[in-house]
Formats: sequence, C-alpha cells, structure tokens
Amino acid sequence: MENANPVIAVIGGSGLYDIEGISDVEELCVNTPFGEPSDNIVSGRLSGSRVLFLARHGRGHRLSPAEVNYRANIFALKSLGAEWCISVSAVGSLEDKVAPGDMVIPDQLIDRTTQRPSTFFEGGLVAHVSMAEPFCPVLRHALYLSANEVASRHGAKVHGGGIYICIEGPAFSTRAESNMYRSLGARVIGMTNLPEAKLAREAEMAYATLALVTDYDCWKQEAGDVDVATVIRRLETQAAEAKVIVAKTIEKLSSLSPSPIAAQALKKAFLTRFADADPKILEKLRPLIGRYINYTANALFLVVLQFLPGLFAA
Repeated sequence: MENANPVIAVIGGSGLYDIEGISDVEELCVNTPFGEPSDNIVSGRLSGSRVLFLARHGRGHRLSPAEVNYRANIFALKSLGAEWCISVSAVGSLEDKVAPGDMVIPDQLIDRTTQRPSTFFEGGLVAHVSMAEPFCPVLRHALYLSANEVASRHGAKVHGGGIYICIEGPAFSTRAESNMYRSLGARVIGMTNLPEAKLAREAEMAYATLALVTDYDCWKQEAGDVDVATVIRRLETQAAEAKVIVAKTIEKLSSLSPSPIAAQALKKAFLTRFADADPKILEKLRPLIGRYINYTANALFLVVLQFLPGLFAA
C-alpha cells in the first residue's frame, strides 16, 4: 500500500543531517508539555517524504543517555506528524559472531534503565500499550533490506533480529554485568533505545533501530575493554554507510504503511474513560490521542441522534 508523502523521523547523531539529496532544509524549535527536545529539529525533503532529524544527545553531544528528554523528543516529532521513526544507535556486541563494524536490526528489548520517565500516560489518564513486539516489523524489514544493500558493498555483515539490552549508563558495564547480559541471550548492548521505543509505541509511531556495532563491550577480554575513543573511531567509519542506509529506507517507506502493532497501539490501551479523565490531561496529550477523543465524541453524538426521534415523539 502506498503511503503518499509520509513524515519520517530520524533520531541519531547530528551527522545524519547532510544526507545527499535532501532539500528544503529548515530548523524548527518545538516546545512540548514535557519540556524541550534535545535540540532543534531539522526538517527537509528526501525521496518525496518529509524527514525530521533530531540529534538524540544534542549537537555537540551535550546530554548523557539518562539526561535525554525522551518524552519531549518523541512528543515533538509526533506533533510534527511523524508516522515512522528510524533510530540510529551505537552498540556493543555480546556475541562472537557479531563483530565491530557489523550492523544489527534488533527485534527485542530488555530494559535495564532505572531513572527515566517511560510513559506519557500519568496524572489521571492510564493506558497500557503492548510491547510484545517492541519494533515495527514493517520498518525493521525495510531497514534490514537497505542495510544489506549497502553492507554487501563494504564487507560488513547485517544481523537480523536479536535482543538489544538497554542499560542506564553513562558508565559502561562491569565484566560481570556484561557476562550476565550474555547469559540472558542479549545480542547487543546500548544506552538509548529505552524508553525511546516505549514512548514511540505510545505515540503510535512505527519505530525500529539500525544498531551500529562499535565494540565487544568488555566480556571478550582479548578484544580489549570498550572506551570512548574506540566507539568514536568505529562510528566515524560507519557514518557514511548509515546515511546511505537511512536514505534507502526512507525511499522504501513511501510505498509502505506502518504495522497496526505500532499505528493502532492505543486502540485498546486505555484503562481510564475519557469522561473520567481531567480535560487538561486530554488536551495536553491531544497530539497523541486526538483521534480517539474525536471518535469518542462522535460516537456519543450518534447515540444521542439515535434517541432524538423518540424524545420528540414523547
């Protein structure tokens, strides 16, 4: 199914802004009820789609993983119409066969964060979204195909699937922790995909990650322990590939629609009736839940219309 002129968000490093072929570039300063996003959002057009770029840690990498205002980031992108969200993240490998320089398109998450607000629904409006499949399968497949097209030219491997375990940071793991995560079956380790993925699901945005493997964390002692210099050096070599993969994925999305897992995540999620919720909360979250508020109001109107003839007859 063709999705004409989709709005696609890309969250990653600021280097993604200069993808070849992007036009109509402008910076947008967006305020949200949850505070300021990490940086201004860079809007442009690519392959017929509107693309919104956001530097997760701010330009200059000013914010640690725990300091990122994930709620403001996702809310701002949603308020600008984003239906898709491509995350580009550096990760460490927890498997021998996943080497530095490889790429992973994970299909599962384990949350080991402890300090980050992870929901929009609080203060009188409760919703429980399903996270059984935390990544949109449609977007995952598009990313996987694009990554394989690029990697085959450069000798890198693309691994489809696997668990991304997200830790609080900013310190890297202890060796004991690294080995524990391996025992849990995790494939890669990072610090940024949560609560980002949970919030994207609550915002009904199709979310998936292009994970760039920079190191072996610290479990593989003969490879040396991870450090910032190693991560930066590896990312510098992967940046060009990542931009091409993102561009190819954006091109593919114009002929696709998000999975219902993502696009209809709130359909059966609300535990609180809107009639019982604080109207201020409903208005605050309108960019996320507006269509459900409108549906409820329209349904009530139709019920009233149904009984009007009988009322007048009486």
